[in-house]
Amino acid sequence: MESTARRLSRLVDPIHEVAYRAAEPTTALMALGHRNYWDGYFAGRAAPLGRVPAEVIHAVFYNFADGEVARHIPKVWDTATPEAALAAREQGCVAALRRILGDLADAPGLARAADLATRAATSAPAEGRILYAALRTLPVPEEPVAKLWHAATLLREHRGDGHIAALVTADIGGTECHVLGALYNDVPAEKSGRVHHLPAAQLAAVVQGMRARGLIDAVGWLSDAGRQTREQIESLTDTLAAPAYDSLEPSELDQLIADLEPISATLDAAGSR
Repeated sequence: MESTARRLSRLVDPIHEVAYRAAEPTTALMALGHRNYWDGYFAGRAAPLGRVPAEVIHAVFYNFADGEVARHIPKVWDTATPEAALAAREQGCVAALRRILGDLADAPGLARAADLATRAATSAPAEGRILYAALRTLPVPEEPVAKLWHAATLLREHRGDGHIAALVTADIGGTECHVLGALYNDVPAEKSGRVHHLPAAQLAAVVQGMRARGLIDAVGWLSDAGRQTREQIESLTDTLAAPAYDSLEPSELDQLIADLEPISATLDAAGSR
């Protein structure tokens, strides 16, 4: 049976993901002077942390290869301030959500979902959740679509911080987690969108290291131990994400799910683009 935390993740994630998939947020960040998509990605996502060095962002984001963050941080802060990046990102995400959702954007269910999701998102434990804690310091928007996106972002990054804790506990590194996820879904590592660009020798070394630990079998797919490791990581991630929803009564949780379902379905159908 699917846990409440995982079910809510499936409903919340498409709301947050317009930040990475829709054109409007990238356009808004590029209008600040950023050179490309990844400049905007790092500027927008890292902005709640302020002007911290690339090494800190690399540690917090966890799953980027060595050197990838440093190609953008701190250079992006010479282009626009973190505050400007935050404003542009939110503006673009709200515009994308309004375009995709149409009439749903002004429906009572969205405003109700925004209120309930915000209560959950601002009541979760922040200890050990670096990016989530940084986001918690930002003001909560009043406009319902912006409020819902902000809440979804808080919940997504709260779960993400917990997921990193689960990966560290399982001794799965940043590149290894992409290989593990790809193979779990029957996608060859070299075809995975997050690591296919790495030099072949570098990726092969990661795969070989996982094979030596018994996570990958002789033909390059997950072993039983590898599959079990992936499932244990996801289960612990669910457990660590669950306290975000403890502030809601069972009836409120049911209402939140009911209100999010048509929103999430519409975004899923559009690929959050």
